[in-house]
Amino acid sequence: MALSPREQMARRAQRNRTRLKSLSNGRPRLSVFRSDKNIYAQVIDDAKGVTVAAASSLETAAKRGSNAASATEVGKLVAQRAIEAGIKDVVFDRGGYIYHGRVKALADAAREAGLNF
Repeated sequence: MALSPREQMARRAQRNRTRLKSLSNGRPRLSVFRSDKNIYAQVIDDAKGVTVAAASSLETAAKRGSNAASATEVGKLVAQRAIEAGIKDVVFDRGGYIYHGRVKALADAAREAGLNF
């Protein structure tokens, strides 16, 4: 039986998280969610089960939208908030998304803003 696109995405995301768990060494993860209209990022400490920092394109000063410019703003903002919370090293959780376009723009901006992953 064929899986629906949503189920395929969930499997890819779970496969990615399983791999990240072995590589994390206790580092929090920078998780990305991409919708049709916006992009969201949060730094999650899985050991404690809490979100340390979060940002989305809903709160950026730039024009809202689902484009690489918005993703860049979100990447800078989440990195700034994570550094303020005392976190410099994270693992990047792209979820089930391909590392391309908006996801890549967010990751590159977070790196430039000072996060290490």
